[in-house]
Amino acid sequence: MLLSIVIVNYNVKYLLEQCLRSVREAAQGIEVETWVVDNASTDGSVDYLRPLFPEVHFIENADNPGFAKANNQAIRLSRGRYVLLLNPDTIVTSEALRGACHFMDSHTNAGAIGVKMINGHGAFLPESKRSFPTPWVAFCKLSGLSRLFPRSPRLAAYSLRYLSDDAVHEVQVLSGAFMFLRHEALRRIGLLDEAFFMYGEDIDLSYRMIPAGYANYYLPFSILHYKGESTHYADRRYLNAFYNAMLIFYRKHYPNAGGLAWALIRLAVCLRKALAGLFGWKRTRPSRRRGGRRPELMYVCSKAHAADVRRRVLERFPEAASIAWEAADEIGAIPPQNGCTDIIFCHPDLSFDRMIHLMDRCPDKRMTYHTFYPDTDRWISPTR
Repeated sequence: MLLSIVIVNYNVKYLLEQCLRSVREAAQGIEVETWVVDNASTDGSVDYLRPLFPEVHFIENADNPGFAKANNQAIRLSRGRYVLLLNPDTIVTSEALRGACHFMDSHTNAGAIGVKMINGHGAFLPESKRSFPTPWVAFCKLSGLSRLFPRSPRLAAYSLRYLSDDAVHEVQVLSGAFMFLRHEALRRIGLLDEAFFMYGEDIDLSYRMIPAGYANYYLPFSILHYKGESTHYADRRYLNAFYNAMLIFYRKHYPNAGGLAWALIRLAVCLRKALAGLFGWKRTRPSRRRGGRRPELMYVCSKAHAADVRRRVLERFPEAASIAWEAADEIGAIPPQNGCTDIIFCHPDLSFDRMIHLMDRCPDKRMTYHTFYPDTDRWISPTR
């Protein structure tokens, strides 16, 4: 077995359905097994998905043991030479899967691989490649200095924004949303640390790879990750969760860091909260329409589906100012500055590979990409 894909689910059955569709499409010709660990979802995820994906191995937990423990359950049962930890709110491409497999085959020192993640506006997600959160690096991140100086190697080391997003890099930390791992490396360094309930387990795993003689690589193959776009550093829950994860990480890997390190981190958190109190916390789901602008739409599908999809688009966006259609077999690119507020891709008229390629080539925070599935009449849209 070449590849084992492990996905942890909690109450996101429609996002997971889309993710599994993309895995099925991307893994054509690859010897792969897929594991879904359900952490006591209450939305009927497993009953809904099992008949749709009979090739998938489902593990149903009676409670929610956390992300790390759930991943470990499936990893212990997996048979692949490589293991991919994948979030359910992602769309993967064949380029990403094949590219990661080939890179691992040809780079025996590679312990883990991450890829270029983009959000629902086509924008690069900085958590795709990161540095270790040393006390100084964590201070710069939590205090907001890294966002003020995004190209500074000293002040923006956490997200490595001074490195090209479109080149291969050896980096320190990869994201658990898409973490491609050498199974032999996991046997040597151990599985995910179950002390991390949410956040931090990917940082810890990346950290343990390097002393064991492995390297972590970032590859510029694009995938879509929805959740990244709705997580703001100014959000209370994220800030507290990140802080708690760092607490576990420092106690484990920096036991002699001393009081000054913790003073820096606490100062950064207090600073962040004080600024948020002055200017208000960022909304994680801001209004999609600004200034009363009516949506201007483009939908991409086959000619056979064009009339039906147009009807569904009008039902979903009754206030639309304009609607344009592009044939799925003819579109080569999304024109920049096209005036659209929303673009709808229809699958399978347009493959996931082509969707991600089009989004990656035309990122625009004023424009939102949606996916529509005529066979199930299902929409998948970003949260903002």
